[in-house]
Amino acid sequence: MSEQLFLLAETETARQLAQRLFDDIDAQLRPLLPVEAEIRHIGATAIPGCLTKGDLDVVIRVPVADFPCADAVLASRFARNGGSVRTDSFSAFEDASQQPHLGLQLTVIGGNFDFFHQFAEALIQSPRLVEEYSALKRAHDNTDMEVYRAAKNAFIARVLSGAC
Repeated sequence: MSEQLFLLAETETARQLAQRLFDDIDAQLRPLLPVEAEIRHIGATAIPGCLTKGDLDVVIRVPVADFPCADAVLASRFARNGGSVRTDSFSAFEDASQQPHLGLQLTVIGGNFDFFHQFAEALIQSPRLVEEYSALKRAHDNTDMEVYRAAKNAFIARVLSGAC
């Protein structure tokens, strides 16, 4: 059976739990990562009013020269996300033992995968986009995750292209 998207009914509680975990992860990682590293809470739990499945997504942005060191630090503490692409400017990690589930994306500032924070900011700035994104999520609740991810990727591309 394939993985399915399940939205939480209580998004504010999920947001609070995710923020608490983000604060803990930020405090743990900040002394271990290069000083230029930016650690940001992204994803639905970072967006006021957005529906969520309740997980925490974090992006860590580093200068290109710091990527190998940051990647090694994260790899020593978290499992690599085997379902995600890995390049010389992007890698993904996860920790399913955390509550909520934790996903971390490491990206080079200005690299091909340095867009997660831009998408989050676009939603924070636009209640209309939050409603569109939530409607997309409602339409895919309790359905196949791959179908949802394809629709989500198309939405993200549209938002980032400015065609909204």
